[in-house]
Amino acid sequence: MRTTSGSAARTRPGSVSPPGAKARRWMASAAALAASVALSSAAPAPAPAEVRSAADGLRVTQIQAMATHNSYHREAPFAEQQLMAKHDPNFRTLLYSHASLPVQFSRQQARGIELDVFPDPDGGLYADPLIRTGAGLPPQDDPDLREPGFKVLHWADFDYRSSCVTLKRCLTQVKTWSERHPGHAPLPVLLELKETDPDMEARGGAKSPPWDTAMLDALDAEIRTVFPDEATVTADDIRRPGETLGESVRKHGWPRLSAARGKAMFLMDNDDQELQDAYRAGGRESLQGRVLFTDSAPGRADAAFMKVNDPTGANRTVIRNLVKQGYFVRTRSDVPLDQASSGDAGMLRDALASGAQMVSTDFPAPGLAARYGSDYVAELPRGSGPVRCNPVTAPGPECPRGPLER
Repeated sequence: MRTTSGSAARTRPGSVSPPGAKARRWMASAAALAASVALSSAAPAPAPAEVRSAADGLRVTQIQAMATHNSYHREAPFAEQQLMAKHDPNFRTLLYSHASLPVQFSRQQARGIELDVFPDPDGGLYADPLIRTGAGLPPQDDPDLREPGFKVLHWADFDYRSSCVTLKRCLTQVKTWSERHPGHAPLPVLLELKETDPDMEARGGAKSPPWDTAMLDALDAEIRTVFPDEATVTADDIRRPGETLGESVRKHGWPRLSAARGKAMFLMDNDDQELQDAYRAGGRESLQGRVLFTDSAPGRADAAFMKVNDPTGANRTVIRNLVKQGYFVRTRSDVPLDQASSGDAGMLRDALASGAQMVSTDFPAPGLAARYGSDYVAELPRGSGPVRCNPVTAPGPECPRGPLER
C-alpha cells in the first residue's frame, strides 16, 4: 500500500489484454486454469471437520491477530534516498524494512500479511527502476524479474525493493511455512492490486497493463498454482445453496478453526468499484469460483470482508458493529511514521478493542521504532500468543482456555 500520498494507489481496470507473444501464452495458460474451476452460484459448505478441542469450535471471526503492512518492503539505500528526497517530501515514510515472511510468522508472531501486486505478463517490466539507474547502481541480477508473472513491490520505478520480488515466490514462502506449522490459525493475505504512477511513466518509467477481467483471472490462476483450493478459505466454502455470500455470512458465519487451520485466505485491498465489478463479472456476484474476498459492505451479495483502516473515534464503533454481524474486518494500528515517532499506542489500543480480526502494523517487534526515537511496538497483549480470542465476538466466558493454535 502506498502511503506517501495518504491514499491507496489508483487502479484502472481496462478491457484489452496486454500485447506480446509471451503475454498471450501466459494469459492463455492462466485462462485455461481459471476455466477449470467450476462456478456454482450456491456451492454447499463442506462437512465440518472433527472438533478436537474447544478452540477448534471458534469461528474464523472469533479470533484476533496482528498482521504486517507492506510485508515484503525493504528500505532503499542511501544513494536512492537522496533522489527520493527530491521527488517526494514525504519519502521518510518509506524508510522501514520488514523481515522475511517466514521470520515474521515464526519470530514476530504475525498471522497475516499484505502484498502489493503489479501485473507483468511479458516479464521484465519492472526490472530496471528509474531511481536505481539515476542513483548509478548496477542492474538488478534477479532472473525472476525478467520472467512473466505478477511482481511484488511498493511503487514502480521509485520504491521497489522487496524481500520476495514475485507473487509466486512470496506465496511459496507462506505455503512452505504453513506446511511446517499445520496447526496455525488461518493466514489472511491482503493483496493490493496496483498500477504504475503516471508521473514515473512520464519520466520514462514502466506502464502497467490494466486490471481487466482477464488479468484478474490470471491472478486467481497464479495464486492457485501455489495454494490449491483445499489450502484456502474461499467464498465457495461459506456460501450456502440458494443464498448469496453475504446472506450466508450473516446466517451461518465463517468456517470454524477446525476447518480453517493450516489454510490461507486471500483478501482484495482495493475498494475501486470498477475493479471489483471486473472481478465479479460473468455471474460471480457472490464470488463464485473466485480466490479473493472483495472489500465489501453490508447488504451486498459479496459481503464477507471489510476494511476500515482507521480504528479511532467513531470508527471503533463501526468496526465493532461489523464484527458483531459476522464480517471479517481489517484495520491498522499505526501509519508511517506517526506512532513510531511519538510512541503513542492509542491507535493500537483502539484497533484491538474494536474487534477487527486483522490488525496490521509496520512495527511488529521491539526495537524497530528506535531509530525514530520511541519504543513503539504493536503486539497483542502479553501472554496472548500469536492469536487470541476476539474481545468483541468471543469475550471472557466464551473464550476457551489454552492456546488457540496447535
